[in-house]
Amino acid sequence: MWAYIVKRLVLSVPVMFGVAFIVFSMIRLIPGDPAQIIAGQAATPEYVAAIRRDLGLDRPIIVQFGVYFSSLVRADLGRSIRSRAPVTEELAARIPNTVRLAAASIVIATLVGVGAGIVSAVRPYSLADAAVMVVALAGLSMPIFWSGLMMILVFSVLLGWLPAVGTGSLAHLVLPSVTLGMTSAAIIARMTRSSMLEVLRADYVRTARAKGVAERVVINRHAFRNALIPVITVIGLQTGTLLSGAVLTESVFAWPGVGRLLVESILSRDYPVVQASVLVVAMAFVLVNLAVDILYAAADPRIHYQ
Repeated sequence: MWAYIVKRLVLSVPVMFGVAFIVFSMIRLIPGDPAQIIAGQAATPEYVAAIRRDLGLDRPIIVQFGVYFSSLVRADLGRSIRSRAPVTEELAARIPNTVRLAAASIVIATLVGVGAGIVSAVRPYSLADAAVMVVALAGLSMPIFWSGLMMILVFSVLLGWLPAVGTGSLAHLVLPSVTLGMTSAAIIARMTRSSMLEVLRADYVRTARAKGVAERVVINRHAFRNALIPVITVIGLQTGTLLSGAVLTESVFAWPGVGRLLVESILSRDYPVVQASVLVVAMAFVLVNLAVDILYAAADPRIHYQ
């Protein structure tokens, strides 16, 4: 297993290089001049050119990428064009907030989604099954920005139970995490139901029931564990998506995370921060996928990695 983990980490290096190259190239295709944004609309062309020269934006793109890549190898992400602060400091201030939001959201999504999916699969085509599927469809259909605004309207404006925006306490985490977890819970519920229905029709489940094994034991020990592989896959993908910043949720709730930082940096053409934020997102996906593969082996002892 350790050899497999090391191999996957080594293979992630060219992936990160490819991501860095693609992001570096595409960010420079966005209209707008960061030097002009920094200088202001009333600045003289000479002043704008001086800023562009100071930032190295007057060099050929291939030279700029060479300088960027050499700094990246030294773990130097550069300085923000907008604030002139080190990019590592800006990310270090935002990553814990995004991790906290993503962790709370995936816990809510997993508990609600897996529980609803099991109930729906154990009683297929019943009223409970229909209710779960309708709620899941609604969760998938509602845009996050709309459901977030409705959460703020109901629980902050009308009822006054929870703060609408910002961070600082556990109460500030409730609305954004529930909003963000709703869509993931719907996806997990549908996958859990589908996987459980397939397993519950298997011969060994019918054999266990014929032997007189309690239904609770059949569901928990025989069916659920064998239905875990696709569910773990979906949870892993959703975790990677949530860790990527949850841009809309962080924007609606003014949550100071990586997603909001990414939006602000794109609008201000802050190249170093955009590039570093996307690299963090890509690394999060790589690590989550690795964790999912490890969980496969834990859930199913028949799976071995060479």
